[in-house]
Amino acid sequence: MSPYVPAAVGAALALLPWGWGAGRHVVTLVHEAGHALVAVLTGRRLNGVRLHRDTSGLTTSVGRPTGPGMVATAAAGYLAPSALGLGLLALVSLDRTAWALWTALAVVAGMLVFIRNMFGLVVVGLAGAGVALLVWRTDPSAQGFAAVALSTFLLVGGPRTTVELWSSRRTSRSRTSDADVLARLTPLPAVAWNAGFVLLTLGALVPAWTLLRDLTALR
Repeated sequence: MSPYVPAAVGAALALLPWGWGAGRHVVTLVHEAGHALVAVLTGRRLNGVRLHRDTSGLTTSVGRPTGPGMVATAAAGYLAPSALGLGLLALVSLDRTAWALWTALAVVAGMLVFIRNMFGLVVVGLAGAGVALLVWRTDPSAQGFAAVALSTFLLVGGPRTTVELWSSRRTSRSRTSDADVLARLTPLPAVAWNAGFVLLTLGALVPAWTLLRDLTALR
Protein backbone atom coordinates (compact mmCIF):
# COMPACT_ATOMS: atom_id res chain seq x y z
CA MET A 1 0.00 0.00 0.00
CA SER A 2 1.20 3.50 -0.82
CA PRO A 3 2.35 5.46 2.27
CA TYR A 4 0.28 8.37 0.97
CA VAL A 5 -2.86 6.52 2.10
CA PRO A 6 -2.04 6.44 5.86
CA ALA A 7 -0.54 9.92 5.48
CA ALA A 8 -3.87 11.16 4.12
CA VAL A 9 -5.68 9.50 7.02
CA GLY A 10 -3.39 11.18 9.54
CA ALA A 11 -3.79 14.57 7.86
CA ALA A 12 -7.58 14.18 7.78
CA LEU A 13 -7.64 13.39 11.51
CA ALA A 14 -5.74 16.62 12.17
CA LEU A 15 -7.81 18.80 9.84
CA LEU A 16 -11.40 17.56 10.12
CA PRO A 17 -13.55 18.30 13.19
CA TRP A 18 -14.48 14.66 13.85
CA GLY A 19 -10.83 13.68 14.13
CA TRP A 20 -9.43 16.79 15.77
CA GLY A 21 -11.92 16.79 18.62
CA ALA A 22 -10.36 13.77 20.30
CA GLY A 23 -6.99 13.89 18.58
CA ARG A 24 -6.24 17.34 19.97
CA HIS A 25 -5.70 15.71 23.36
CA VAL A 26 -2.91 13.58 21.87
CA VAL A 27 -1.21 16.69 20.52
CA THR A 28 -1.51 18.33 23.94
CA LEU A 29 0.03 15.23 25.51
CA VAL A 30 3.04 15.49 23.18
CA HIS A 31 3.20 19.27 23.69
CA GLU A 32 3.48 18.84 27.46
CA ALA A 33 5.92 15.96 27.00
CA GLY A 34 8.15 18.39 25.10
CA HIS A 35 8.09 20.83 28.01
CA ALA A 36 8.77 18.02 30.47
CA LEU A 37 11.67 16.47 28.54
CA VAL A 38 13.49 19.76 27.97
CA ALA A 39 12.93 20.78 31.60
CA VAL A 40 14.70 17.61 32.73
CA LEU A 41 17.46 17.92 30.11
CA THR A 42 18.23 21.48 31.21
CA GLY A 43 18.53 20.53 34.86
CA ARG A 44 15.13 21.62 36.11
CA ARG A 45 13.18 19.48 38.58
CA LEU A 46 9.90 18.35 37.08
CA ASN A 47 6.94 18.63 39.44
CA GLY A 48 4.16 17.26 37.28
CA VAL A 49 1.94 17.51 34.22
CA ARG A 50 -1.79 18.14 33.93
CA LEU A 51 -4.02 17.62 30.90
CA HIS A 52 -7.42 19.32 30.90
CA ARG A 53 -10.76 18.62 29.22
CA ASP A 54 -10.54 21.84 27.19
CA THR A 55 -7.37 20.39 25.53
CA SER A 56 -5.08 22.73 27.46
CA GLY A 57 -2.24 21.43 29.60
CA LEU A 58 0.22 22.55 32.24
CA THR A 59 3.74 21.39 33.04
CA THR A 60 5.37 22.70 36.21
CA SER A 61 9.05 22.51 37.07
CA VAL A 62 11.41 24.01 39.63
CA GLY A 63 14.60 25.82 38.75
CA ARG A 64 15.89 29.24 37.73
CA PRO A 65 12.93 31.41 36.67
CA THR A 66 14.98 32.92 33.84
CA GLY A 67 17.89 31.90 31.62
CA PRO A 68 18.46 29.53 28.69
CA GLY A 69 16.99 26.49 30.44
CA MET A 70 13.69 28.20 31.13
CA VAL A 71 13.55 29.64 27.59
CA ALA A 72 14.21 26.22 26.06
CA THR A 73 11.59 24.62 28.29
CA ALA A 74 8.94 27.18 27.36
CA ALA A 75 9.76 26.98 23.65
CA ALA A 76 9.70 23.18 23.44
CA GLY A 77 5.95 22.61 23.74
CA TYR A 78 4.66 23.87 20.39
CA LEU A 79 7.63 22.34 18.54
CA ALA A 80 7.34 18.89 20.14
CA PRO A 81 4.51 17.40 18.00
CA SER A 82 6.27 18.27 14.74
CA ALA A 83 9.62 17.05 16.08
CA LEU A 84 8.17 13.73 17.25
CA GLY A 85 6.17 13.28 14.05
CA LEU A 86 9.25 13.88 11.92
CA GLY A 87 11.33 11.54 14.06
CA LEU A 88 8.76 8.73 13.84
CA LEU A 89 8.47 9.14 10.08
CA ALA A 90 12.26 9.05 9.73
CA LEU A 91 12.35 5.75 11.64
CA VAL A 92 9.68 4.29 9.36
CA SER A 93 11.67 5.41 6.31
CA LEU A 94 14.70 3.56 7.73
CA ASP A 95 12.55 0.41 8.00
CA ARG A 96 12.44 0.76 11.76
CA THR A 97 8.67 0.89 12.20
CA ALA A 98 8.79 -1.07 15.44
CA TRP A 99 11.28 1.45 16.84
CA ALA A 100 8.89 4.25 15.91
CA LEU A 101 6.04 2.63 17.84
CA TRP A 102 8.31 1.88 20.80
CA THR A 103 9.38 5.53 20.80
CA ALA A 104 5.74 6.61 20.92
CA LEU A 105 5.10 4.15 23.74
CA ALA A 106 8.13 5.48 25.65
CA VAL A 107 6.78 9.02 25.42
CA VAL A 108 3.43 7.90 26.84
CA ALA A 109 5.06 5.81 29.57
CA GLY A 110 7.26 8.72 30.59
CA MET A 111 4.23 10.96 30.88
CA LEU A 112 2.43 8.39 33.00
CA VAL A 113 4.99 8.93 35.77
CA PHE A 114 4.37 12.67 35.96
CA ILE A 115 0.64 13.04 35.31
CA ARG A 116 -1.02 14.69 38.30
CA ASN A 117 -4.76 14.74 37.47
CA MET A 118 -7.39 12.14 36.67
CA PHE A 119 -8.35 13.40 33.21
CA GLY A 120 -4.70 13.43 32.21
CA LEU A 121 -4.35 9.89 33.50
CA VAL A 122 -7.28 8.79 31.33
CA VAL A 123 -5.79 10.43 28.21
CA VAL A 124 -2.34 8.93 28.81
CA GLY A 125 -3.83 5.54 29.68
CA LEU A 126 -5.91 5.38 26.49
CA ALA A 127 -3.01 6.56 24.35
CA GLY A 128 -0.69 4.00 25.93
CA ALA A 129 -3.21 1.19 25.49
CA GLY A 130 -3.64 2.09 21.82
CA VAL A 131 0.08 2.08 21.07
CA ALA A 132 0.65 -1.09 23.12
CA LEU A 133 -2.10 -2.82 21.15
CA LEU A 134 -0.34 -1.89 17.92
CA VAL A 135 3.03 -3.13 19.21
CA TRP A 136 1.90 -6.50 20.52
CA ARG A 137 -1.31 -7.38 18.67
CA THR A 138 -0.96 -6.27 15.05
CA ASP A 139 1.05 -7.37 12.05
CA PRO A 140 3.83 -5.30 10.42
CA SER A 141 1.58 -3.89 7.71
CA ALA A 142 -0.90 -2.53 10.27
CA GLN A 143 1.97 -1.17 12.35
CA GLY A 144 3.40 0.62 9.32
CA PHE A 145 0.02 2.13 8.47
CA ALA A 146 -0.49 3.34 12.03
CA ALA A 147 3.04 4.73 12.36
CA VAL A 148 2.77 6.80 9.18
CA ALA A 149 -0.75 7.98 10.10
CA LEU A 150 0.37 9.01 13.59
CA SER A 151 3.45 10.77 12.24
CA THR A 152 1.40 12.74 9.73
CA PHE A 153 -1.24 13.55 12.32
CA LEU A 154 1.41 15.10 14.57
CA LEU A 155 3.10 16.90 11.67
CA VAL A 156 -0.19 18.51 10.58
CA GLY A 157 -1.53 18.96 14.10
CA GLY A 158 1.62 20.81 15.18
CA PRO A 159 1.15 23.83 12.91
CA ARG A 160 -2.59 23.76 13.50
CA THR A 161 -2.04 24.40 17.21
CA THR A 162 0.33 27.29 16.45
CA VAL A 163 -2.31 28.91 14.24
CA GLU A 164 -4.90 28.34 16.98
CA LEU A 165 -2.53 30.08 19.39
CA TRP A 166 -2.37 33.06 17.04
CA SER A 167 -6.16 33.25 16.92
CA SER A 168 -6.66 32.79 20.67
CA ARG A 169 -4.12 35.49 21.50
CA ARG A 170 -6.04 37.96 19.34
CA THR A 171 -9.32 37.35 21.14
CA SER A 172 -8.18 36.72 24.72
CA ARG A 173 -6.93 39.11 27.36
CA SER A 174 -5.03 36.30 29.05
CA ARG A 175 -1.29 36.47 28.55
CA THR A 176 -0.27 33.08 29.92
CA SER A 177 0.53 31.24 26.67
CA ASP A 178 4.00 29.88 25.94
CA ALA A 179 4.59 32.78 23.53
CA ASP A 180 3.74 35.29 26.26
CA VAL A 181 5.99 33.52 28.76
CA LEU A 182 8.82 33.64 26.23
CA ALA A 183 8.18 37.33 25.63
CA ARG A 184 8.74 37.98 29.31
CA LEU A 185 11.92 35.90 29.29
CA THR A 186 13.49 37.37 26.15
CA PRO A 187 13.63 40.66 24.21
CA LEU A 188 11.36 39.21 21.47
CA PRO A 189 7.63 39.98 21.61
CA ALA A 190 5.05 37.21 21.87
CA VAL A 191 3.96 37.71 18.26
CA ALA A 192 7.50 36.95 17.09
CA TRP A 193 7.60 33.72 19.08
CA ASN A 194 4.18 32.74 17.77
CA ALA A 195 5.30 33.44 14.20
CA GLY A 196 8.43 31.37 14.82
CA PHE A 197 6.32 28.44 16.03
CA VAL A 198 4.16 28.66 12.90
CA LEU A 199 7.14 28.81 10.53
CA LEU A 200 9.12 26.03 12.20
CA THR A 201 6.19 23.62 12.39
CA LEU A 202 5.22 24.33 8.80
CA GLY A 203 8.86 23.93 7.83
CA ALA A 204 8.87 20.40 9.27
CA LEU A 205 6.43 19.42 6.51
CA VAL A 206 9.16 19.83 3.88
CA PRO A 207 11.46 17.03 5.10
CA ALA A 208 8.35 15.00 5.95
CA TRP A 209 7.23 15.18 2.33
CA THR A 210 10.70 14.04 1.22
CA LEU A 211 10.52 11.09 3.59
CA LEU A 212 7.11 10.12 2.25
CA ARG A 213 8.43 10.22 -1.32
CA ASP A 214 11.36 8.03 -0.27
CA LEU A 215 8.92 5.55 1.26
CA THR A 216 6.96 5.51 -1.98
CA ALA A 217 10.12 4.82 -3.97
CA LEU A 218 10.93 1.86 -1.73
CA ARG A 219 7.53 0.23 -2.28
